[in-house]
Amino acid sequence: MAARNVAIIMDGNARWARERGVSVLEGHRRGADALKQTVRNAVSLEVRELTVYAFSTENWTRPQAEVQGLMAMFAQLIESETPELDEQGVRMTFIGRREEVSRDLQEKMAWAEGQTAGNTRMTLFVAFNYGGRAEIMDAAARFDGGDEDDFGRLLYAGDMTDPDLLIRTSGERRLSNFLLWQCAYSELVFSDTLWPDFDRAALAAALDEYAARERRFGAR
Repeated sequence: MAARNVAIIMDGNARWARERGVSVLEGHRRGADALKQTVRNAVSLEVRELTVYAFSTENWTRPQAEVQGLMAMFAQLIESETPELDEQGVRMTFIGRREEVSRDLQEKMAWAEGQTAGNTRMTLFVAFNYGGRAEIMDAAARFDGGDEDDFGRLLYAGDMTDPDLLIRTSGERRLSNFLLWQCAYSELVFSDTLWPDFDRAALAAALDEYAARERRFGAR
């Protein structure tokens, strides 16, 4: 059983930085490098959908300098990485309350989505200014009735397939308000690896662990 749809809570950048005596922003920069490599690895391992938790609705409470640094880094990453992702056949989609981020960042998100819209090899969903409860509330505000499928189409990415596998790094074992609707029956793998050190072997190990499990979706 192969996991075709994978979600990742990329945790441990700050701890990685503290352990090495470098700035938190340096930890985030190394985390960005790990993300770039993970996307490449996911493509080569034939993952069809990859959803990453980049910035939560709660992350605004972090120190202002850290938040500003993250915003600048995120904008730069969109500009620099979108052409390569396009070449790899990766479609980019951003999920979250993007109206609450800067106009410049909104425009970069829209540009990246437009540039990669026709790609079909893998879809990369980037959860930015995202919260699972906020997503459900926003969908509920637009819901006029129907079944679960009808409600699901009102989520930030109505075409997202429910993740087969959710990975969280750094040893923490909680969902942290990530994909609460979509991960109702996802298999969970918790890795002790700090996110900047997450490599192809770590991703492959998580996929292998998933493949060894039996999914029953509530049945016996």
